[in-house]
Amino acid sequence: MSEKPAEPRHPASVRLSKDAPRRLALRPYARAVGQVLTVSFQASPAAVIMKVAGSLISALLPLVTTYFASLTTTALAAGYAGDSDAGPRAVLYVIVTAALGLFWGAFSSLDRYIQQLMSFKVGAIVGDQMYERFLALEFWRYDDKETVDLYDRAKRFSDSYARVLDRIAAIFTQIVSVVLAVGALLLVSWWIAAIVLVAIVPSVYLQFKLSREQIAHWNTQVDSRRQRRMIETNLIRPQHIAEMRLYGIVGFLMELRSRLRDADERRRLDFQKRYIPKQLAADALQYGAEVVSLIWVVGQIIARAQPVGQFLYVQQIVSRALSTANNLVSALSSIDEDLANLKDYELFMTLPVHSGQAPPLAAVPRTVELRDIRFSYTGSDIEVIKGVSLTIGQGQHIALVGENGAGKSTLIRILAGLYSPGSGQVLLDGVDLATVDVKSWHRHLAVLSQEFLKYEFATAADNIYYGDVDEPRDDARVRQAAHDAEALDFINKLPHGLDNHVSNWMEDPRGRKGSGLSGGQWQRLAMARNFYRRAAFMVMDEPTSAIDALAEHRIFTRLFADRSSTIIAISHRLATIEKADIVYMLEDGRIVEQGTHKELVALRGRYFRMFESQLSVEGNARNES
Repeated sequence: MSEKPAEPRHPASVRLSKDAPRRLALRPYARAVGQVLTVSFQASPAAVIMKVAGSLISALLPLVTTYFASLTTTALAAGYAGDSDAGPRAVLYVIVTAALGLFWGAFSSLDRYIQQLMSFKVGAIVGDQMYERFLALEFWRYDDKETVDLYDRAKRFSDSYARVLDRIAAIFTQIVSVVLAVGALLLVSWWIAAIVLVAIVPSVYLQFKLSREQIAHWNTQVDSRRQRRMIETNLIRPQHIAEMRLYGIVGFLMELRSRLRDADERRRLDFQKRYIPKQLAADALQYGAEVVSLIWVVGQIIARAQPVGQFLYVQQIVSRALSTANNLVSALSSIDEDLANLKDYELFMTLPVHSGQAPPLAAVPRTVELRDIRFSYTGSDIEVIKGVSLTIGQGQHIALVGENGAGKSTLIRILAGLYSPGSGQVLLDGVDLATVDVKSWHRHLAVLSQEFLKYEFATAADNIYYGDVDEPRDDARVRQAAHDAEALDFINKLPHGLDNHVSNWMEDPRGRKGSGLSGGQWQRLAMARNFYRRAAFMVMDEPTSAIDALAEHRIFTRLFADRSSTIIAISHRLATIEKADIVYMLEDGRIVEQGTHKELVALRGRYFRMFESQLSVEGNARNES
């Protein structure tokens, strides 16, 4: 008997992402930049070309403007000294400077549009890729903390992906600006250029050190940040307010949230504070370099070795070189942090996903067999399913019962192919589920779990239609499904019937507000969605916990009278269970009793003891009648 290998309980590939060094060496750094540029170019080639052109113009234009401004100053000084030709030259230089400013203004407007276009296109591509990968992961990973941690870190990078191209363009602009500024200073004095270069280095080094610590800090605080986010989500959800206020827990949660936030920020500020003296020293070195440069050029002008306009030229170029270098440091530290997080994004995007290469099921299975199923959750050595075997025939109605934690819901997830067993097989007409495309099996399943989805953004009709979106919505079928789930009466009482939004937070384009539903109404709506699906196998995990007993009786009487669907029900209500063809009693991950309701009651074993109180009530009711 061939068995599908169990998934790794401790995925090493994920753990490595947390423990690996966060620093990017030059080669992977360059590769990361190349990847961002490639994705951006694929999204919009013209926009990338314009970005490169814009970076060059941004770097060159201020220097050219400064050059003409210095020529204007020199011409004005010459005109003041009596040079009759200096005036027209000064006017020409002013006109050129104004024209350069007008050109820059027009180009800046175009560049802002390009930036927004690029941010949208790249953000959409990368965001869609993240969603597609996350939604296609192997099911066991959604219960795996290390995978979720990796996703949080990868999501942080993907959210900033659209901005990375802008930062790369800014870095390119600033590097070109620094190089051009130093080159311009070389034309005046080589040692002034050398002083400016020396003044830049300490700030660059310190900022990189600080950014490394910020990255490390963020990655060590993922759990704390997630805890805070969960608290904030609970605090702002209106449906949670009643319980929190009744229990007086609002203040407690607010205080816990504040403690988590303050501890996180305090650690970040502590290491930032340690850099203040060093940063002040680096700034002092920069200002000293600027003062030395200006004193030198003043001496040169006084000695008539340089024209008057040279002061403005040197002052502007030195100031621009230093400020651009500081901006470069800031941009490098930002992109350095983003590109370091790229490792997490790349690792997440390489996680295995469900493969659709396996052959689909040829037809609806006539029998489903669970053969010696054993299962442990990811990261745990405790078996929650211990050698379960059972067979379900087409059209059969079975019930799974047992105390909470007996393994009923887990067994359903294994049967549905959401989890793969550690050992054993799920056989569909003798074919191992592990060897077929699980999507083709899902097409024959309708599963209503305890934690069913509420599509609060949709109408009542759409909530039902989402049970089978492979074809256009069939309103007659929607109404029939709502009727079978005992939902049609309350839906008809809504102001707009099936077209009514089922959340009072929603409003349609015509201004018609939605209506909130009770827990039982939501459960009936979810059950109608299952009925609309018309699947060959209907799985119900505590499907009527919020529905009154009479409605439940009518629903299941109708369900169990129909032999066109195979029904697998988990319930603690005797009225539901006693209609099943066979009942399986689970305890501690094992089937301990099986048979019809009457057989198990007559056995007077675990099943009888579990439902003894309900049996007594039922017996008394019959005697009274």
